[in-house]
Amino acid sequence: MSDVYAEQSVQTLRDRVAAILGDWDREVFHEVATRHWPGGDPLLPRLSRSANHGLLWFGTAAGIAVFGRGPRSRRAAVRGVASLALASAAINTIGKRSVRRARPVLDAVPLVRQMKKQPFTTSFPSGHSASAAAFATGVLLESRGWGAVVVPLATAVALSRVYTGVHYPSDVLVGAALGVGAAFAVRGLVPTRWQLPSPGRPHADAPVLPGGEGLVVVANRASGSSDAAALVRTALPYAEVLECEPAQVESELEKAAGRCTALGVLGGDGTVNRAATIAASHRLPLAVFPGGTLNHFAYDLGVEAVDDTCRAVTSGDAVRVDLGRFTPGPDGAAEGYFLNTFSLGVYPELVRLRERWSPRIGGWPAGVLAAWRVLRGQHPLEAELHGERHALWLLFAGNCIYQRMGPTPGHRADLADGLLDVRVVQGGRLPGLRLLAAALAGPLSRSPVHAAEKMRRLRISGLAPGTSLAYDGEVGRAPSELVVDKADEALIVYRPVR
Repeated sequence: MSDVYAEQSVQTLRDRVAAILGDWDREVFHEVATRHWPGGDPLLPRLSRSANHGLLWFGTAAGIAVFGRGPRSRRAAVRGVASLALASAAINTIGKRSVRRARPVLDAVPLVRQMKKQPFTTSFPSGHSASAAAFATGVLLESRGWGAVVVPLATAVALSRVYTGVHYPSDVLVGAALGVGAAFAVRGLVPTRWQLPSPGRPHADAPVLPGGEGLVVVANRASGSSDAAALVRTALPYAEVLECEPAQVESELEKAAGRCTALGVLGGDGTVNRAATIAASHRLPLAVFPGGTLNHFAYDLGVEAVDDTCRAVTSGDAVRVDLGRFTPGPDGAAEGYFLNTFSLGVYPELVRLRERWSPRIGGWPAGVLAAWRVLRGQHPLEAELHGERHALWLLFAGNCIYQRMGPTPGHRADLADGLLDVRVVQGGRLPGLRLLAAALAGPLSRSPVHAAEKMRRLRISGLAPGTSLAYDGEVGRAPSELVVDKADEALIVYRPVR
């Protein structure tokens, strides 16, 4: 009998809570419906309609990606859309079917506010509010600036759902809470860069250059760096900034290294590679200003904008980083260095085609088209690794270990770990699937089609004449044999303290 009484008590409590919430819902709904909101009648119904099917948020994401400055804006747009997609899927597959609540009665809502086409789905929870909150939270988690712009818009959309009479206040509040939860769930799967550790060790002593005094910056015009060069001149008025064509970059870097206290470079990964090699040989600290399409090294360093580097230069904040190195066998080819990656196989040909086509169709389309072309016509590479013969689609060596950024390896938490992230994709059928499997695998994995290991040194031999190699987006000819290893902590680079 006690169990029966307990169950009845719980049911009574539920009924009382539901009655209290129901009374509150109707009271607030009536208050919003009967109150005059200056400017609300022409604005809020239109705003509510614009958010149908997420169109408002997709348009906002496109605007952030196009007009935003730097990769943070693009990441904010992508994260906002991903959060919206998860929230919408959860609401429409689970939320709406779990609580079949009828829509509010529209008697108290002025006709001018009512939607021309009333929703036919159940009322609880509000899908519009969930999408708005998810998108705004996703953007805010990646970019506070853009979040400050989007959050008021999302709040207005949520309010409009009560204002137009299509939802009760509790529908909106619960929907918004689910949207915020969806954004944090996405962050759990794909961390924001704020959550990732910066490569802050080992700290290095670097000259403090107030106003950039003693700094010479060489900017590659081909990377579209004129605007960034102007920002450097404004932030560091005593720095010397030289803008030059790609063919002049290396000679200008060599000249600058002979007269500067610190060497600066503004451009993409290939330009930064040349500057790093020269700075290391002259024992100069390097200031990297991101100005290319991808800027892998700068982003892993913790530098996302010109202001980041300017702040580090004027405060003297710097770290030591490793340089990857490939040295020739007995045929006497010159050695080379890499900050990001070294590779043999299909990737060098992909880079060559991408660089040829990107001036005409853009970087990303050129990369996709080049990958399709290469994977259709390329043959596996024959090479000996530590004396064992292999047929390979790809040999990849990363300068330091790449960690997962969501589903793919895309971030290095330590730029001075003394290790190579070596990944090999074996020859065979379906190279595209084999390469995808290797990309999705972690830094310590092995399967019949690929293998990944941490190494300090890799010896490669038996390469056919004319074999291409790629390093930091540059393509060259490989010797018949070579050794890939590390120059530990060989370079000092300015980086801001978070």
